[in-house]
Amino acid sequence: MPGLPFDPATTPYVSLVTYRKTGAEVKTPVWIAKNAGAYYVFSEAKAGKVKRIKNNSTVKIAKCDLKGRVSSDWISGCAQLVTDEKEIAEMYKAFDQKYGWQTRSLNFIAKLTGRIKKRAIIKVKLS
Repeated sequence: MPGLPFDPATTPYVSLVTYRKTGAEVKTPVWIAKNAGAYYVFSEAKAGKVKRIKNNSTVKIAKCDLKGRVSSDWISGCAQLVTDEKEIAEMYKAFDQKYGWQTRSLNFIAKLTGRIKKRAIIKVKLS
């Protein structure tokens, strides 16, 4: 996207900020992939970030490393949980294209253990 401080589609990790009911920020390093003009993150459905997004859809992201050390300016956006199976399938293809064997390995194990059915898919639209 033009005018953004970094391209989320090409960076390996982003720090995703969600907000507690008190307004306090919670930063989490996550993988992110782009599909059809939106960005996607997946998570354990019971994770705190999913609960926080249900209460407050406002989010922001910044480029970071595996440990969450931020290395760019922040980009504001809003998030929503995705339930459409076709959209989820397309999202997984985008992750496979970006992360390759890492995503395929993670998803293989998640399928074997049944954890893939316990995921939440988060769509992030940037402002």
